[in-house]
Amino acid sequence: MKKVILACLFIAAFSIKVQAQDNPEFKKETIEFIKITGAGAAFDNAIDQIGMQVSAANKAAYNSEAKATLDDLYNKLADIYMAEFTQDEISQLVKFYHTNLGKKLASKQLTLTQKGMMLGQNWGMEVNTIAQKYK
Repeated sequence: MKKVILACLFIAAFSIKVQAQDNPEFKKETIEFIKITGAGAAFDNAIDQIGMQVSAANKAAYNSEAKATLDDLYNKLADIYMAEFTQDEISQLVKFYHTNLGKKLASKQLTLTQKGMMLGQNWGMEVNTIAQKYK
């Protein structure tokens, strides 16, 4: 009996996930959310930075091909977000990011993430030093 209930729950959960991913309006709004949170600017920045190693003669071709990869990336990221958030939640987040506070957060997100990563690395080294004392 437990196996039947678990199987039904799994099928229901899988069906909901597939339905969410097959909803083009949900996908479109999720991609909008990803872009307005600052990810779009971060991806463009990454393309530019990686492209610094490309010769001037090949820069246009590189930019065109690199930017062509973004649609697939956004679709895959949207699938990840759609598995974790409902369409209503994504709608609420999009509305928030269109407010002044949301725009400010989006503009600061990359800097905050970078500073947080540096802080985390320093903390990790500190904890590693502590662990070395107890070997």
